Amino acid sequence: MRLHKLTAAAFALGLSAGIALPTLPAMAEDSVYIQLATYRTGPFAGSGIPVANGMADYLNMLNERDGGVNGVKIVVEECETGYDTQKGVECYEQAKSKGTLVFNPYSTGITLQVIPKASVDKIPVLSMAYGLSAAADGNTFPWVFNPPVTYWDGASGIIKHIAEQEGGMENLKGKKIGYIFLDAGYGREPIPLLEGMANDYGFELVQYPVPGKEMQNQASQWLNVRRDRPDYMVMWGWGAMNPTAVKEAAKIRFPMDKFIGIWWSGGEDDARAGGEGAKGYKTLNFNGVGTDFPAIQDIKTLLVDTGKSQVDPEKLGENLYNRGVMNAVLMAEAIRVAQEKTGKTVITSEDMRIGLENLNIDDARLAEIGLSGFMSPLSTNCEEHSGHHAMYVQQWNGEAWEKASDWFEPMTDKVKPLLAAAAEEYKTSNAPWPERAEACAN
Repeated sequence: MRLHKLTAAAFALGLSAGIALPTLPAMAEDSVYIQLATYRTGPFAGSGIPVANGMADYLNMLNERDGGVNGVKIVVEECETGYDTQKGVECYEQAKSKGTLVFNPYSTGITLQVIPKASVDKIPVLSMAYGLSAAADGNTFPWVFNPPVTYWDGASGIIKHIAEQEGGMENLKGKKIGYIFLDAGYGREPIPLLEGMANDYGFELVQYPVPGKEMQNQASQWLNVRRDRPDYMVMWGWGAMNPTAVKEAAKIRFPMDKFIGIWWSGGEDDARAGGEGAKGYKTLNFNGVGTDFPAIQDIKTLLVDTGKSQVDPEKLGENLYNRGVMNAVLMAEAIRVAQEKTGKTVITSEDMRIGLENLNIDDARLAEIGLSGFMSPLSTNCEEHSGHHAMYVQQWNGEAWEKASDWFEPMTDKVKPLLAAAAEEYKTSNAPWPERAEACAN
């Protein structure tokens, strides 16, 4: 871990009378370094920019307001990936060389590539609600964290919501559910769970893959949707895929209240693209939307109003911006916990792993950091690196997102056994996979 010091050299000035001023003491400021792998360019920039802004702004707000975490400033640096896996791996290597506390891939493809590196390099990977769902198993993946929920939790949550609309799980039998997804690691990740649930509950799953190069040309997929007439559509989109899908769904007059996206398909610009026809579109969510939180107001006062933020002031508090804020909250809280557990102020990446494994962000802590009601209380432990926490459904009213359900739990009875099996399969496929050697911190 590289320790960053800002020092002012001691000096003495000779005056004409031969009298020297006292030597000034060396001024030192401890800091830690976090690289943010981001994408402000390319076809995924529409989703990547707000997330990048939210992550950077929260960490920089802590520096401005609190001097960092317990007096240790956070040096924040972005590395542009363009959502390209190879560039992402290059960012990881750069982050490693600079002593990052944690690596945030912000791409399932990049996540899958760096997972085998994490335990060797002793750098925790934080893939917040994306990446490899099986990484929730802390015994198998002690260096990978995906709170507050996995993709399989999300898939189960969407099916659970659809069942509620139909009056019960038993009423899914005979239904046709379409699945339109980015044809990449991200979009393919939940398919095993969806196929298993289709078999268990008797619904038909119809898949509509969207190649990455065709994200803005989905006419053929939606013509097939119009032909197949599914009862519901589920979307696993990102970047330019999302607004295109919403526009196409509106064009064929698919009932938007039966079109449900994962939490990464819920940007305001995604829904705005459909115009009046997008009204009723739904997605999952696990963070608050809007600026009515003291911490967001601190960002506004200390960064936005002073020109130290890249966010458009009109988009402060939008969903994906706040998603980035939540990601940064997890990092900041992990630093704080690691400091407490180790007795250090300037921690290492190995210490950061301990912090991420012992998160306990309860309602009292959310109130302390100015984010009451912003998220469901969250905790992690040695065995559980996700937590399968609560989510809710939001719905587009034509101008903004509205909460359309209470917070609810994923179908953990379905998800957990599959995650355990997937973790074992990963170990077998990547043999010899190292056994966990990291002790649990109390």
